[in-house]
Order: sequence, then structure tokens, then C-alpha cells
Amino acid sequence: MTKKPFVGQKWIAKGLLDLVHTDVCGPLSIPARGGFSYFITFTDDHSRYDYVYLMRYKSEAFGRFKEYRLGVENQTSRKIKALQSD
Repeated sequence: MTKKPFVGQKWIAKGLLDLVHTDVCGPLSIPARGGFSYFITFTDDHSRYDYVYLMRYKSEAFGRFKEYRLGVENQTSRKIKALQSD
């Protein structure tokens, strides 16, 4: 018995900051310069523009999100509508 390939429809956000994907990665086996062992990414679903923030500790993630949110909302004059993480 064989499976048919999955044919899904890809949904892309209609505007900037309608959907932002985020992921925390780490700890890195070898820390980066400055002792950074983690990083967090924010990707706008519409533009695919990425931001990456380096972190020494995983607990800094919420602070980096607030920093990201303040910056992009000021730059675009739009609010983040949805944040998706795993």
C-alpha cells in the first residue's frame, strides 16, 4: 500500500506583522564571542524578514521579544497580530 503525496495549501500572511514565527535555539556546544550560548529568531511571515538576537541565558527570551516588538512596531506603525512558536 502506498501513500499519496500530501498536497497542502500554503497560507501566507496578507500583511506585515500579521503573523510572526519565533524560535529559541541552544545551548550551543561552543559559545559565541561574548559568551552567548542561545539565540532567538523572529520571522515575519509576509516579508520573510528575519531578526536574530543573541542571548547568554534562555531566560532572556521574553526581554528580547519585547525589544523586537517595540522596534518593529515603531518602524512599521503596525501591531503584531499573532506570534507562533513551537
